[in-house]
Amino acid sequence: MHENFEVAVQALIDCFRNGGKLLLCGNGGSAADCGHILGEFVKGFEKKRPLSPQLLEKIGEPWAANLQQGLPVVDLTANSALIAAVINDIDGDSVYAQQVTAYAKPGDVILGISTSGNAENVCRALKVAKAMGAKTMGMTGMAGGRMKSLCDVLLNVEETRTYKVQELHLKLYHQLCLRVEEAFFEN
Repeated sequence: MHENFEVAVQALIDCFRNGGKLLLCGNGGSAADCGHILGEFVKGFEKKRPLSPQLLEKIGEPWAANLQQGLPVVDLTANSALIAAVINDIDGDSVYAQQVTAYAKPGDVILGISTSGNAENVCRALKVAKAMGAKTMGMTGMAGGRMKSLCDVLLNVEETRTYKVQELHLKLYHQLCLRVEEAFFEN
């Protein structure tokens, strides 16, 4: 496992325990990874995560028994109308930085994913998040690129070819999701 893996796990656990949220950004396959990570955190991944009996009673509907507890995650790649507006009104390299200004708070974590570590829009988001007091985390290829100096925690994998980096990222974020889920949910 990566040398910074335990630091990344603890950063996410601390974030969620203290009422923070995870912000995600990336491009292309890395954007798809953002949606994948969100799915693992917002509903059950390996665990069912049932709602508390108290909440089920308050909802008072039989279908609520199928709902699951989730952790707060925002996928900055998912809002196409806002992204199009930022591209049109500001500039394309600020699509994630603009969203960070609205969503990030001290104690949050932003995870930027870039196989090269040089994606300008991801780098800008990390800079803004850091300025706003959020913890910055990155997943990159071997060298880390420009993101290396922008991340409090860097998870750079031992590969340079894009598809190989993405394959290693998948394994790495699945392990992150498993460990965080274990910290919050029983059974």
